Amino acid sequence: MMSDKHPVNALRYIRDLGLFYVVFAFPEKLEPPALDKHDWLCVSHLEAAWKLAHSIGRSVFSCGSDSKSQDEQQRLCLYSALFTPVRNMFYMDKKSKKVPVVSYIIRDSLKLKASDADTIVNIHVVSEKFAELILLLESNENLETVKEKLDDEYLEIPTDLVKRVFAGLILREIKGFWRVALFISTLVYPEVGNASDSLSKQDELDKRKERYISVERSIIDLDLDGVWKMKPLLDGKAIMGVMQVKSGGPLIGKWQQRLVKWQLAHPQGTMEECMEWMKQSEQQSKRQKIECST
Repeated sequence: MMSDKHPVNALRYIRDLGLFYVVFAFPEKLEPPALDKHDWLCVSHLEAAWKLAHSIGRSVFSCGSDSKSQDEQQRLCLYSALFTPVRNMFYMDKKSKKVPVVSYIIRDSLKLKASDADTIVNIHVVSEKFAELILLLESNENLETVKEKLDDEYLEIPTDLVKRVFAGLILREIKGFWRVALFISTLVYPEVGNASDSLSKQDELDKRKERYISVERSIIDLDLDGVWKMKPLLDGKAIMGVMQVKSGGPLIGKWQQRLVKWQLAHPQGTMEECMEWMKQSEQQSKRQKIECST
């Protein structure tokens, strides 16, 4: 459906024939409940995404070098746009586990691959994080808030590197679909009542197009495209050696997360420098705890 040359027309026909909730069947007991107008909202977002994508060009799907990869990115991007209005809806499965409605529609209603459902849900999650990054890149308004999230007692990110570290963590989460997640974020935030009507206005379309291009350029200028391929300077065993512990567990997991942030802040850092930072951070934390207890 989304691989067709005219996906918007196809979805309009489905909606106008009253078949939207037949093709995209929702599960029972939704939270929050489905609205009668979700068919219009979903198609409206698809229409807006189609306009915005054509305005920006194929660069939105440029992660793959071949046309097949680009077609796959476009397909998942359009599904992500279509289901944006229901991205925060959940239902309880047979194991009483909270599951995104989007996942149900992709897997059970459309019978698509489980990996498609996982990718689309992840695109929605990361698009919200991109909204934070866009605000940070455009105005620095939330700089302190973001820095607070990144810092802990062992690692303090220099203020001038907060953008690189935060953006790098987002890209490592979504990997090759980062442009799609950025696109969905640009489409959705700031939210408007009717996405299609809003993007039918040329000035609004141009504004969102410029935002997408600006953030994409910033990420490339920060040398982050492909950052998910970055290998850790130290593996779990090496971290255990530096920390002088005999077993792994949550402690090593937390240090692995800190290590990623440290490498993003120090892209030219060496293994020796990383080990030295870890030792100093551990010693400083111990001193502070002793001082606090006296």
